[in-house]
Amino acid sequence: MSTPPRQGSGGATRLLATLTIGLGLAMIVRTVVAGGGPLAVGLILGVLFVAVGVGRLYLLARPR
Repeated sequence: MSTPPRQGSGGATRLLATLTIGLGLAMIVRTVVAGGGPLAVGLILGVLFVAVGVGRLYLLARPR
């Protein structure tokens, strides 16, 4: 019997979401340290990366 396609991919999804959040936080920190303002590209992209990672973890955790 084969495994259903969605079963077993939760760990990889969780890992990639966590890495996306980490990358977003690193972008935010790097931009702030470099003196970027509130509309700096690095800050906006960092916030978006964090939001995507958190959203992915939320979707993974919610009951089906």
